[in-house]
Amino acid sequence: MPRLLIAASGTGGHIYPALSLAESLPNSWKIEWLGVPDRLEVELVPKKYNLIKLKVGGLQGNFFRKILNLSKLLLASFEVSILLRKKKINVIFTTGGYISAPCILGAKIAGVPILLHESNAIPGKVTRLLGKFCDYVALGISSSSDYLPRCRTIFTGTPVRSDFYLEHHLPNWVPTGEGVLIVIMGGSQGAIKMNEMVRNIQPWLIDKACRVVHLTGKTDCFYRNLDKYKNHPNFVVRHFSDEIPALLQNADIVISRAGAGAISELMVTKTPSILIPFPNSTDYHQEFNAAYMARLGGAVIVNQHNPEKKILKNIISKLIDSTSLAQMKLNMNNIDCHNVENKIFEIIKSIS
Repeated sequence: MPRLLIAASGTGGHIYPALSLAESLPNSWKIEWLGVPDRLEVELVPKKYNLIKLKVGGLQGNFFRKILNLSKLLLASFEVSILLRKKKINVIFTTGGYISAPCILGAKIAGVPILLHESNAIPGKVTRLLGKFCDYVALGISSSSDYLPRCRTIFTGTPVRSDFYLEHHLPNWVPTGEGVLIVIMGGSQGAIKMNEMVRNIQPWLIDKACRVVHLTGKTDCFYRNLDKYKNHPNFVVRHFSDEIPALLQNADIVISRAGAGAISELMVTKTPSILIPFPNSTDYHQEFNAAYMARLGGAVIVNQHNPEKKILKNIISKLIDSTSLAQMKLNMNNIDCHNVENKIFEIIKSIS
């Protein structure tokens, strides 16, 4: 039985694509999972994958902190090499982030092939520094190869949950009617500044007969004492939803941050979007992701701004009062997002 080690840790952007791949693999493959203590993978990774926890962090901080973390990274790399031999791992799949660095170095020490997946339009630091030591770097966005001249890159797309490929009806709690359906989401933790931009135009959205689903995230408590719009039949507020595939498939417009996970899901569901990149994202990767979607013709970029400005309102008004949405939908239909997991699995088999 071939043995695959998946190394994915920290955020949903790293973990969800790896989970999607794992769930698509045949039962003839034995999967182990390498993560970090006290991070999201502890909650998300099923027990059947035997989560192994490794203490490792980034290289941020002052000079002495960086030296300490570098020492931990080297130690972790040797620990990974020992683990690979002990578990008789045939191949590694990793999705970037802190856990990838010791995996890549440990794989070189142990002589185990490794496939690194990069989801963002501009590659992360680990990918840029260590991607050249991987057998392949699989890309979620083809243009990111421009930043990896010394890597063996191949475009595959980014895995998303199988639910996104199934047809879903609109959940019964979503407002019904003829108005444009706008879904607003900022990720599992929400996006408070983006929420403020949306809240400022709520009366106008209701006056325009838009149907709105606003997923605020768990950190935004504003709506707890705001019943005026919370209880409006055309405006639904929730902290989160586990029915994202259904919402995106049926939405006319999605307003979202521009993380790799969000844009990958939008590409699968072919949904026009207004993207508000998080301005403090590492290496401004959300701005690059948003720019990629805009070049495809499926998104309009609105930079985060003072809620009192009318920029977001004007963009929404322009989209719903023209044929732009229909054209954006057509543009999205030209994107092929199928068989991503199969493409990645073929690479894994070829190097193992």
